[in-house]
Amino acid sequence: MRIGIVSETYPPEINGVALTVHSLAAGLAARGHCIDLIRPRQPQSHGDESGIDVLELRGGALPRYPGLRFGLPAGRTLRRHWSRQRPDAVYVATEGPLGWSAVRAARQLGIPLSSGFHTRFDSYASHYGVGLLTPLVRGYLRRFHQRAVATLVPTDALAQELHAMGITNTRLLRRAVDTQLFHPNHRDMALRADWGVDAATPVVLYVGRIAPEKNLELAVRTFRTIQQQVPGARYVWVGDGPARDALQAANPDFIFAGVQRGEALARHYASADLFPFPSLSETFGNVIIEALAAGLPVVAYAEGAAREHLVDGVNGCCIATGDEAAFIDATSRLASNPALIRHMGRAAHAGVAGLSPESVIRDFENLLREMAEENLHEHASVAAHL
Repeated sequence: MRIGIVSETYPPEINGVALTVHSLAAGLAARGHCIDLIRPRQPQSHGDESGIDVLELRGGALPRYPGLRFGLPAGRTLRRHWSRQRPDAVYVATEGPLGWSAVRAARQLGIPLSSGFHTRFDSYASHYGVGLLTPLVRGYLRRFHQRAVATLVPTDALAQELHAMGITNTRLLRRAVDTQLFHPNHRDMALRADWGVDAATPVVLYVGRIAPEKNLELAVRTFRTIQQQVPGARYVWVGDGPARDALQAANPDFIFAGVQRGEALARHYASADLFPFPSLSETFGNVIIEALAAGLPVVAYAEGAAREHLVDGVNGCCIATGDEAAFIDATSRLASNPALIRHMGRAAHAGVAGLSPESVIRDFENLLREMAEENLHEHASVAAHL
């Protein structure tokens, strides 16, 4: 099949959506499909990939995120492009101006369309001082996704939430993790030495966008509580974002490792000991299953990936949503118990060992093929009645 994929974020950008979309595109290409990838033009290229044709369009810098871009409206360009090389199906991963143009163009050309719900933009509004816009954002998301044949979501819980918002066409496409890359065997004692810790000193790890919607204030308070019990504990931050400078200035004892990729990221995960993740704005949270695969007990609210993959008291602690006291207590108790960290770490890796990226790609492929075949049948039926 020829499959159109439209995304306003893609490597070399580093975030959960970019990496998920790249995994889907590369996985389909590896199975012999031709991928028509459409994305905003980036200053630096990701490089050519076999089976993936790239059309880069105009974009603009995302406010407060200079490393990320959004695509500008491009309906005419997309209609012309897809009229020349018509995809069998289109997947639109992001809801920005380029994504909206893609939805309209696909519908106008009669190309079967699916969308992905990756980011709770409606919950972000309050974190950036524009909470009054939340109903408008939800209305936009509802109109956007209801235009697709299917809206792909990673969890049953998110499907239920979207249904309550009026997005009724959800289909489940679970997430996977590379358990060979993210593995406890990548623990690096030299890296720990660079952090100034020995084998017995707990290292708390944060991986992700360093931004207000990630509930960073709770992350800091939690670590300060840990320090009261284990004074030598260290906090390592992997990632970047608009809140990094202020956070670093206010907490000079924290270690900021910047953006890490591939094997370097895997070493950072495996060389830490504990992964508290206080965010309440995730649709899934890929970093949770990456941490589990690397053998880190996770403390997180019962949302997204935590709700799906955390077993409270077995591979970490699954906290009732919004209970900050319980979050801090569970994390600090675990940080001061090295034997429990090791025990839960073994269970963490074992619990996600069966998450197969290949099965996710097969499910995605089957959905797109089903959409394409249904579209052909509909056109054949219409033609037969003319």
